[in-house]
Amino acid sequence: MKIKGFSFSAVKAGIRYADRLDLGLIYSNIPCVTAGVFTTNQVKAAPVILDKERLKSGHAQAILVNSGCANACTGVKGMEAAKATSSLAAEALGIAGDLIQVASTGVIGEPLNVEAFERSMPALVAGLSGDNFEQVAQAIMTTDTVQKIARTTVTIGGKEVQIMGMAKGAGMIMPNMATMLAFIFTDARINFPELHKSLVKGADRTFNRITIDGDTSTNDMVLVMANGMAENPWIDGDSPEEQQLFQDALENVLKDLALQIVSDGEGATKTITIRVCGAKENKDAEKIARTIGTSSLVKTAFFGEDANWGRILAAMGRSGVRFSPDRVDLAFGNVLLVKNGLSLGKEAEAAASLILKEKSFAVCIDLKDGPGCEEVFTCDFSIDYVKINADYRS
Repeated sequence: MKIKGFSFSAVKAGIRYADRLDLGLIYSNIPCVTAGVFTTNQVKAAPVILDKERLKSGHAQAILVNSGCANACTGVKGMEAAKATSSLAAEALGIAGDLIQVASTGVIGEPLNVEAFERSMPALVAGLSGDNFEQVAQAIMTTDTVQKIARTTVTIGGKEVQIMGMAKGAGMIMPNMATMLAFIFTDARINFPELHKSLVKGADRTFNRITIDGDTSTNDMVLVMANGMAENPWIDGDSPEEQQLFQDALENVLKDLALQIVSDGEGATKTITIRVCGAKENKDAEKIARTIGTSSLVKTAFFGEDANWGRILAAMGRSGVRFSPDRVDLAFGNVLLVKNGLSLGKEAEAAASLILKEKSFAVCIDLKDGPGCEEVFTCDFSIDYVKINADYRS
């Protein structure tokens, strides 16, 4: 995977584990219009704090990212480490320090191994190539079992624009925004207000619609870098049609990555779309869908392939949204299980249980109370999730 003007590199720095890619660098030949969205957790890692401050300029030229250590809850020394590592990269690249974005993922509360960055920086910079995109996608993995990458093209003003991205995330996933790292690259020519607007809207409809375990992390961010090398007509406030084309293409990439994260949820065996319609407003539909998608009882029933619709109704009832239980229809896939709040019987449950054996399916709910309709994407909750997180630090 290549994109004009961007190069990538990853090395085995030994930040936490030996003999695995754990330090990545993404570099643009020229400074990029850059937008970001970040975790809403009150406990924010040093990289998040530093990046938000630097992005006030709306520009960046490189991203330095490590796995193995989150550099979160590390106090003043953590911020010093984030600045020191970005300075190492800036010096090696010959660019201004404030054009470096830093990102970390891994164990919280442990100091960042700055010496590992210092040892590895020459090889990291020397390895920059347009061919190494997938190596960086591998270097940012923690409990992920697969790389998460996506790509699309769109024609804007007669020019082909590329958008491609990578993400990591398998646990501590209930973004708002967002429990993971995602880096998106495009050669589009687009002004910052339009890029930021497209990212915020796209993230809200994709990354902010996924949940694996209801936990929002301390480090999470999505960054989009646009270097303008496609030479399309500028996307700005006077080009709403072009912005919509870009928005739709960006959202396709974000959704692809978001669904890959859900599919790779720690211990997950199934990917489930929770679709709630007929609510008074969209926000009500989303709130109900999110409550269902984060319910441990619902998610364990999915894992056990038990068509226990009562758990879903119970989750809806504690969502904080007022609705009429005696009007609710509920289906698993194309199997209607509940009509006007009442079970359609054992035969319907048996048919619904067959739907639960599939790797991917939808739970469809109709409240019959208005035009509001939203989707949330989740996964089942397996025994392996507990095993993975019980000894994550070992």
